[in-house]
Amino acid sequence: MNTKVTLAGVELKNPVMTASGTFGSGAEYGDMVDLNKLGAVVTKGVANIPWPGNPTPRIAETWGGMLNAIGLQNPGIDVFIERDIPFLRQYDTKIIVNVCGKTTEDYVEVVERLSDQPVDLLEINISCPNVKEGGIAFGQDPKAVEAITREVKRHAKQPVIMKLSPNVTDITVMAKAAEAGGADILSLINTLTGMKIDIHKRTFALANKTGGMSGPAVKPVAVRMVYQVAQAVKLPIIGMGGIMNADDAIEFILAGATAVSVGTANFHDPYATEKVVKGIEQYMEKYQIEDISSLIGAVR
Repeated sequence: MNTKVTLAGVELKNPVMTASGTFGSGAEYGDMVDLNKLGAVVTKGVANIPWPGNPTPRIAETWGGMLNAIGLQNPGIDVFIERDIPFLRQYDTKIIVNVCGKTTEDYVEVVERLSDQPVDLLEINISCPNVKEGGIAFGQDPKAVEAITREVKRHAKQPVIMKLSPNVTDITVMAKAAEAGGADILSLINTLTGMKIDIHKRTFALANKTGGMSGPAVKPVAVRMVYQVAQAVKLPIIGMGGIMNADDAIEFILAGATAVSVGTANFHDPYATEKVVKGIEQYMEKYQIEDISSLIGAVR
């Protein structure tokens, strides 16, 4: 039984990885989860300088999920290179670094700093607000998506994953823009913009007013978008959005995803990623599937 998948020439032992921002950079879960069993670990977003993040409160539960407005708090690329990469290098798993920034130059600076580091793939978070364009996210304008993809690719030594925002009218337009810019892989979906109001305090549940919604409630939207993008472009896709178990992961794979990221599930079950790996293997045994590649995009 073969569970290996390949993303832009990088072979993963299985298609299961963590979702950025839900797993730290691995150390937080290292005592509970055997990172050797995962296809890859995707780090929390890393910027060129430390980011303090948003004011609190910045997490709120919702029906079927959660809202977060962490604001991509991170210690910056210097600490990441010194502390987090050596930790992850201890394990037999691929390292995917999520990169964030406020300007194209910010992204490029991080990508260049990582060019000689032992990491396997770069995931570019284009849901960040573009400060030079009045705060609209890079990922909400197809011209901006293509431009930042092209610029990052000019400087990147590792294959580039563009992480698409679902907060757009037509996700396929953004996917095609990233493909035109030279992206190697796409990942989707990032969180949906949501809001929660505390009716007793008559105020917003999040200090930021809005936040990114994740969890099981977003899964049908995510599966639909992965399917649409798989039909629209020729790039491999990492699917994510509400994956709680192996059944959810397989749904994404059948829709066209080569690999999957487990995010919000980690918060209430630290062992979720390992369980998804095992569950996929059990599914393949049950239906006598020899190679996982035969499942990718099997539903048309």
